[in-house]
Amino acid sequence: MEAKNKNDLGKDSVGKLIFRLSIPAIAAQIINALYNMVDRAYIGHMPENGDMALTGLGLTFPIIMLISAFSYLIGMGGAPLAAIKMGGGDNKRAEKILGNCFSALIIAAVVLTVVFLIFQRPLLMMFGASENTIGYAMDYLTIYLIGTVFVQISLGMNSFINTQGFAKTGMLTVAIGAVLNIVLDPIFIFGLEMGVKGAALATVISQAVSAVWVLCFLFGKRTILKIRRKNLWIRWREILLPVLALGISPFTMQATESLINIVLNANLQIYGGDSAVGAMTIISSAMQIFMLPLQGLAQGTQPVISFNYGARQMDRVRRAYKIFLITSLVISTSVWLMIMVIPQAFIVIFNNKPELMGITVPAIRIFMAAVFMLGAQTCCQQTFVAVGQAKISLMLAMLRKVVLLIPLVYLFTRAFGFGLWGIYAAEPVADFLASCATVTVFAVFYRKLFRDVPPGNVLISTKEVQEKDSLSKS
Repeated sequence: MEAKNKNDLGKDSVGKLIFRLSIPAIAAQIINALYNMVDRAYIGHMPENGDMALTGLGLTFPIIMLISAFSYLIGMGGAPLAAIKMGGGDNKRAEKILGNCFSALIIAAVVLTVVFLIFQRPLLMMFGASENTIGYAMDYLTIYLIGTVFVQISLGMNSFINTQGFAKTGMLTVAIGAVLNIVLDPIFIFGLEMGVKGAALATVISQAVSAVWVLCFLFGKRTILKIRRKNLWIRWREILLPVLALGISPFTMQATESLINIVLNANLQIYGGDSAVGAMTIISSAMQIFMLPLQGLAQGTQPVISFNYGARQMDRVRRAYKIFLITSLVISTSVWLMIMVIPQAFIVIFNNKPELMGITVPAIRIFMAAVFMLGAQTCCQQTFVAVGQAKISLMLAMLRKVVLLIPLVYLFTRAFGFGLWGIYAAEPVADFLASCATVTVFAVFYRKLFRDVPPGNVLISTKEVQEKDSLSKS
């Protein structure tokens, strides 16, 4: 049914396209977040040591995010390139990209599983685990790592479903798994008394079902791009290196989130102990919830921008960008208002102990004080990805977390002596500076990126654009 009513990325109204593709993508993001949200909510309300179990679960976030980052590296690197090729009428090339990405995801899954199973204990201790929380963290992570291959397939390959315009199918990928996880969690955690092990097992089973759903679609008859055996042999220079070059930006965004969690948890353990780490687990969960609409909007807009950029329909590209920008700002500002006014409504979902609430309420207001600016940053950065400008997008992805946030954490805690509250204050300062820089860079390159280009390869570098401008002036 969806194949029959598939969105025409090159002809349908841009606004309606973004709406039709983004709503399922946003729903998919929200449903996908339920994997971890449900685990945290149930674990945080365990009758005995729920707060310590929740803190232990939070310590696994850096590794879980890094696993997801590799699916973004390959999936979100390959999907825009496939869309651009489809826009140019080269579906065979797009299928080669799909096949190579599938093989790369399987290889990544095997390597990640082995490495993290071997080094999980020393890594968790380095991330801020204590003797009170290390047992919970390892119980969860050991089982979760067994399902790494399912994470790679369901997240990475689902990008190729969305980029073809099958937004509803992409949404069902995560909806099926998330609903199953919601059903299985209380059965395993409380009914079978498995605790955090039960939460991990429920997640792995749910992700496995999602992965099977994705593969059935991409091997089936409804898809435009199909996984074919002849395309599975990896072509490093021809295909995979361009995929990795474009995917390095979303990978860096996710991987640096992992790095930030490590830095924050380690410092929080020093200045605030297990309660402060637990508060950050709740804040990170809330931040993840509120970033979901922006991520879903980006996923819904990317195929529209990439396809029309490949088809050289620059009026449609410019129109999509403007809609993307305005909607992103509305979402991020709404999120900011809710956090400032009613933070308790979101904190109580995970834990309601007075000690933890006392730290988390003021901390979340400080931590998310500049979140209203992230709408503009997300829009500009993801548009760079959609048009194939990997280097610029990577630079901007590194700026917010690595260049700004990590040094600010140590500056505020050590040099300025702000202690615990300096850790939380570093985030809004980094968000503000990075957003200003991203908008400025995008304004500089706006006309060059979105000008009407002649027939030929649209994936031109910034240097090539400048050289062409010089020639035209002379």
